[in-house]
Amino acid sequence: MRAEDFIVSKTDAKGRIIYCNPIFIEFSGYTEKELLGQQHNIIRHPDMPRTTFKLAWDCIQAGNEFFAYVKNMSKDGSFYWVLAHMTPDLDVNGRPIGYTSVRRCPKPEALDVIRPLYAKMLAAERAAGAKTALEAGYQALQDQLLREGKSYEELVLTI
Repeated sequence: MRAEDFIVSKTDAKGRIIYCNPIFIEFSGYTEKELLGQQHNIIRHPDMPRTTFKLAWDCIQAGNEFFAYVKNMSKDGSFYWVLAHMTPDLDVNGRPIGYTSVRRCPKPEALDVIRPLYAKMLAAERAAGAKTALEAGYQALQDQLLREGKSYEELVLTI
């Protein structure tokens, strides 16, 4: 990504894309028509630990904002890293009716920390198998956070 770019997308409550800005279209490699109505995970890179997305969904479905570094995959198989800020869009009763994500270019030094952490989480998920993958990935994350004395959000926002 370019430093001045902001990728913006909105989804409905089920995670289907209802809006994507031109920068999202450019980096994803899909057309707007191909993106609208699709699950946001259309751009999920297989190197991303599933645990990261579980944390994100749990947080934003509870009505809170979430920050994460994410490796996305373009239609042509190339990839790009982002620092994502996800927020719930709430109805008048405070229930999530959709989500907005704004992504920007991450600092290279942040990726030097995130890449090995995500690799450990992904390895733990794969070694555990489908039934306990999320628990294994979460434990790998918690082990790292305990060593650092930080929450996931603190880690993301301080690197």
